[in-house]
Amino acid sequence: MTMTADPIVRDAPPPTRDLYLALEQEFGARNYKPFDVVLSRGLGVWVWDVDGKRYLDCLSAYSAVNQGHCHPRILAALTEQASRLAITSRAFMNDQLPLFYKELCAATRSHRVLPMNSGAEAVESAIKVVRKWGYAVKGVPTDRAEVIVCANNFHGRTLTIVGFSTDPTARDGFGPFTPGFRIVPFGDATALEAAITPNTVAFLVEPIQGEAGVILPPRGYFKAVRKICTRHNIILILDEIQTGLGRTGRLLAEEHEGIEADLTLIGKALSGGFYPVSAVLSTDEILGVLKPGEHGSTFGGNPLACAVARAALKVLLEEGMIENAEAMGARFQAGLRGIDSPAIKEVRGRGLMMAIELHPEAGGARRYCEALRRRGVLCKDTHDHTIRVSPPLVITGSEVDWAVEQFETALTRPEAA
Repeated sequence: MTMTADPIVRDAPPPTRDLYLALEQEFGARNYKPFDVVLSRGLGVWVWDVDGKRYLDCLSAYSAVNQGHCHPRILAALTEQASRLAITSRAFMNDQLPLFYKELCAATRSHRVLPMNSGAEAVESAIKVVRKWGYAVKGVPTDRAEVIVCANNFHGRTLTIVGFSTDPTARDGFGPFTPGFRIVPFGDATALEAAITPNTVAFLVEPIQGEAGVILPPRGYFKAVRKICTRHNIILILDEIQTGLGRTGRLLAEEHEGIEADLTLIGKALSGGFYPVSAVLSTDEILGVLKPGEHGSTFGGNPLACAVARAALKVLLEEGMIENAEAMGARFQAGLRGIDSPAIKEVRGRGLMMAIELHPEAGGARRYCEALRRRGVLCKDTHDHTIRVSPPLVITGSEVDWAVEQFETALTRPEAA
């Protein structure tokens, strides 16, 4: 066999930022519009780009890294398990999944867990479960089950999910869509009750609408929702994929109003950002409607995912991250509200899930996110006029104060930032 020369130049310089940007533009599907920063390393609340510049991460991968980037205990669990056994499929049991079930149920006061991978898979799984429950338990006629959702929701990107979105960017051009959904205004309990029919099986809702711009419902809304769902025998599904696992200063955001969902969805921070892990949490009655062969996932509940999730949950509970989210959230919001800028319309949030809404005449949120990037803070704009602010839950008081200084400069003098 004739050997050809190795085409790789071993001592070639590393790719530059511009080369990375060019490669993404040439070969990647253009379904994202990222900022012109190429990240290569992270630790705690900080990330570094390929040029060595450091940034405070105020997006946390949409709350996937609540525990901070590269948390050492989660990393250790990942590497240790990866060296032993990564996947078995659910055709066989493994020694991590039962412990994951037990620890997650204990932390969340759940009866049973359905393990999945992405948040969207958890949402799809929940829809299947509540439909099956509606037919098997509630007695809804076959193929007539309805699920009520809220306007301006965000639950994922699958065809079924975008079909009940009210965001034109998410749904236009992707039909036809799955039937069986009714849409009501978020925060309006009267509208929810009016939309219920004998075929209604569930109400799917975010405790705080994240992608919509961190929209908080009126106080008392979820207490009323809980009563309505109980009165009409429908399942209350809380999508806590972004709000859960400490982000709002509680393990689950439902705790702020002292209620319990019938079915809860978690993901993102369930793995501390190391691995796709999500879960559907519910009761014996609801999850018990699934029989062998009716639902599953090749990777769902694999031992590597379970070992990572167990460690991620432990550090969240044992290292005071939830309490820190409450304290640092109050400090961060107070600092942001103290900024005197004509661009700011409102600062809102709960815990470390925050948003700065700008006046329409301010020129758009992306302009200010670019100014923040130049000052070493990474944020994301949403819905044109809102900046989302969600740093990892391990942020310190001095880091919060430094970040507020950068926000003040960017929001008062964006061109100079």
